[in-house]
Amino acid sequence: MLQEFKKFALKGNVIDLAIGVIIGGAFGKIVTSLVNDIIMPMLGIVTGKINLTDLKWVIDSGKNGKAALTLNYGQFLQTMIDFLLVALSIFFMIKLLSTLHKKQEEPPKETKPSAEEILLTEIRDILKEKGN
Repeated sequence: MLQEFKKFALKGNVIDLAIGVIIGGAFGKIVTSLVNDIIMPMLGIVTGKINLTDLKWVIDSGKNGKAALTLNYGQFLQTMIDFLLVALSIFFMIKLLSTLHKKQEEPPKETKPSAEEILLTEIRDILKEKGN
């Protein structure tokens, strides 16, 4: 069982997956910072200085020392925007890598001989026939 686990853990795919997860986590933090620190403040300016994370619907105001019961839909909207930007940026990154990978795999295209080359080939063949 230990040998099987060792083979599994040392396969290239597993290591690539682990690296992808680590880079993806760091990339997610970058996009989250982009959303929280740049996009949402700009959106707040456009919408009249509204902070999306502060938007909530008060269900119960919390009288008699109880905490207020709220539905924080603003935080949900911000999380959705964050997700959409992460998904969009990953999509474009994969599309770019796929395009680069296809370019590397394409074999060099065979070029057709020019009219001069065809004519010279015909002359060569005629001279060979006359020489025989």
